[in-house]
Amino acid sequence: MSFERPSEDRVAIRELLDAYSDAVSRSDADDWAATWAEDAVWSLPDYPEIGEVRGKTAIVETWKAAMAQHPGVVFVSVIAAILVDGDRASVRSWTPEVYDRNGLTRLGRGCYEDICVKQDGKWLFESRCFRKCPQPH
Repeated sequence: MSFERPSEDRVAIRELLDAYSDAVSRSDADDWAATWAEDAVWSLPDYPEIGEVRGKTAIVETWKAAMAQHPGVVFVSVIAAILVDGDRASVRSWTPEVYDRNGLTRLGRGCYEDICVKQDGKWLFESRCFRKCPQPH
């Protein structure tokens, strides 16, 4: 998968990921919530304490609790692939993030595999699955 189909949809999806990243970095729950479809699914299989969360309301509440553990986070999405098929798209992005915990600056990194949907002319996340990158040996 690479970058395929209408450029205007791909630009809008890039803007969706940028809006998501900006909201995380600003800890803005309302702006972050605006990136999700109502019936969305957020999967974090490498974080069993979170696992899979269904529904926008539950996703936002889970995110708020998680963000309390990541003060000062700077979150970036590096888009690797966008494949648009009508009002649905498959997206892959890599996420380096820096945050403070217990007086130390930490680096997190991983990959999101997403399904985005276009609803009322706006692209939203229908599902996001985050996996951590393997740690170097």
